[in-house]
Amino acid sequence: MRLFVGIPLTAAVIEELSAISMRLQSQADGLRWSAPESWHITLQFLGNTQQYECIVSRLRELRLPALPIQLEGLGFFDRAGVFFAGVNLTPELEVLQQRVTSATGLCGFIPETRPYHPHITLARSKAKGGRGLRELKSKIHRDPRFSGFVADGFVLYESVPGPGGSRYEIRDRFTLGS
Repeated sequence: MRLFVGIPLTAAVIEELSAISMRLQSQADGLRWSAPESWHITLQFLGNTQQYECIVSRLRELRLPALPIQLEGLGFFDRAGVFFAGVNLTPELEVLQQRVTSATGLCGFIPETRPYHPHITLARSKAKGGRGLRELKSKIHRDPRFSGFVADGFVLYESVPGPGGSRYEIRDRFTLGS
């Protein structure tokens, strides 16, 4: 199983991101646009593993409050060829991410060394060089305003590869709050 832990988005945020994606994408842009049903905020990528039972058991032990989520604009990871919607890294989100990585660490997973940069991947460049991303940047004149939401849970997803790219299936849900 190829697993990761993430926060699902609300319908309102998905609608806002869908409107932006539809406005910006074109047939010849050289980008692979993510499907709205795949949008999420990754807390930790776990990769291929047989540790499912351990992961679920450890994540069930987490007791944290629901937390506010606020998207904060559009951006690019140029080297990775990614176009994304940024997510404000609040102290509450940082605590959740750290607690998730600590919990999975008890199952043998090693946290990333890079700083946590929460985001929602909207598109990826199909080829190196990023011509499509450069053209996309020229279409963005100001950052949109996004609705915030309260995350009352997080999810363990399985990434299932397919001919049109990976699809994400929910394997388990975990509640935040009382």
